[in-house]
Amino acid sequence: MPQKAWWKEAAVYQIYPASVCDLNGDGIGDIPGILSKLDYLESLGVDVVWLCPVYESPQVDMGYDISDYRAIHAPYGTVQDVDQLIAALHKRGMKLVMDLVVNHTSDQHAWFKESRSSLDNPKRDWYIWRKPRWDAEGNRQPPNNWASVFGGSAWSFDEETGEYYLHLFCKEQPDLNWENPDVAQAVHDVMTFWLDKGVDGFRMDVINFISKTPGLPDAPVTIPDQQFQPAELHYADGPRLHEFLRGLRGILDKYNAFAVGEMPGVKEEAEVLKSVAEDRKELNMIFQFDIICLDNGRNNKFFPKEWSLPKLKAIVHKWQTCMFDNSGWNALFLENHDQSRSVSRFTPHRPENRNAAAKMLATFMGMQAGTLFVYQGQELGMANLPKDWGIDEYKDVETQNLYRLALEQHRGDPDGAEKVMDQVRLKARDHGRSPMQWNTQKHGGFTTGTPWMRVNEDYLHCNAEQQQRDPSSVFAYWQRLLRLRKQHADTFVYGSFELLAADDPAVVCYRRVHASAGAATVVLNFTDGEYAWEAPPGVVKAWEGARRILANYAEPGEIRKHSAAVVCLRPFEAVVLLEERKMC
Repeated sequence: MPQKAWWKEAAVYQIYPASVCDLNGDGIGDIPGILSKLDYLESLGVDVVWLCPVYESPQVDMGYDISDYRAIHAPYGTVQDVDQLIAALHKRGMKLVMDLVVNHTSDQHAWFKESRSSLDNPKRDWYIWRKPRWDAEGNRQPPNNWASVFGGSAWSFDEETGEYYLHLFCKEQPDLNWENPDVAQAVHDVMTFWLDKGVDGFRMDVINFISKTPGLPDAPVTIPDQQFQPAELHYADGPRLHEFLRGLRGILDKYNAFAVGEMPGVKEEAEVLKSVAEDRKELNMIFQFDIICLDNGRNNKFFPKEWSLPKLKAIVHKWQTCMFDNSGWNALFLENHDQSRSVSRFTPHRPENRNAAAKMLATFMGMQAGTLFVYQGQELGMANLPKDWGIDEYKDVETQNLYRLALEQHRGDPDGAEKVMDQVRLKARDHGRSPMQWNTQKHGGFTTGTPWMRVNEDYLHCNAEQQQRDPSSVFAYWQRLLRLRKQHADTFVYGSFELLAADDPAVVCYRRVHASAGAATVVLNFTDGEYAWEAPPGVVKAWEGARRILANYAEPGEIRKHSAAVVCLRPFEAVVLLEERKMC
């Protein structure tokens, strides 16, 4: 049985600061705006606020390009505003987690300005510099064939010093050289600065990229018609990663703080457990990407890939059982600032079934074992941007770069542009970054000015003010779900996981079991239509006799008994059935 801890039972609410609430009318969300919404978050029932980067930044990648770790981006507010936010959350019994982005900085950071100033500057090897290669025709080439995550080469040439620097993301985001112990110490100092202020932990951005393969060799050619190749093999989970993570953990443990790491490209259980198993003393949990990469094509995310419900269930079963059996811990999420809206992406639906679909997805994720992460607007069932919006409405640097790359790879296909745009409409990061929809006022109540990004037009019928008044809303459903997780934490947080009906193409069904607290059965219809499900006998028994503690339809569904019992599930129906242990 897992050991208990506050962060295991917590519900974490992620805030994307530019889009949450603009209090001063400049069109950009700000920290005072967040402060004005703390009563809303408290009423939802979340325990922790995770704040995406608010540090000083040129905003090339919306704050993930940091130019000063100890200062705040002026449109968001001041360090004093963060102090006030920490105090206000702690007064409510809530906690604050900040983003820690230390694989790379901005090219405007003082460290990089010094590093690029000369070959012999003391901070030269705080970043990763290499001499050029030359091809047979005498043309200058990057040091290796690594592709940037955002497309193109992962290297940019610096004319002043005649060398290339590595950037796994934008050219304005140079990678730090963690092989230099001064870099690790500088990061530890940044963490200490914020922990001393009362921050309760960190979400660590692409933290498994901080150790690279020595020598930075070429990546294998996996996309033959592309000059630069995906190179996760050489920069994800490098040879010194766990040494570096233990160094970070040493700082966190002094403050009883916690850390969740973002770790793209990690799929093997053994590798994940090296980072999250309790006895390893590294991270408390990680975000791994199996579910949110289900529909990403081979070349990049804007290529399609079919996925099936049995595949999704296999992923859930893999990680639920792995963590339970090996003293690890899961981070549960379907949305964040890098993903589109789950109700649009994973549950294609008729408009009248949108709320049912959003509630079903909440149940699917919320009844699993792990720390639950809710992204702003997910508690309302916010959807993707309208399909008639053109590419010019999409602001994200990743969207624009990968869109251009995908168009190039579709050359010669007369329908190529529309195929790419279909994937942008489904999976672009912009969908999760559109401003929060607070009410029916202009711009959804997000700002009195001109919003930095256009507000989704459906705010008139999907907004927080309306949903807070409606006991049948998606918001009210999330409130009930979060209360139930706390009331029955032994079962829903710490209980074991058993997957049923693994091969069924339409239904997800699983059981959560705790030896003394009882068991629960979760039944979910992932389709937009009615589904006659031949349920296992144990599920039928629970359906008829257990307590129905959460459901997105008011009345229980019908059971028809012929040669086998058939449970008649309505579109996107979700039911949680609790079988409590009887005390002698």
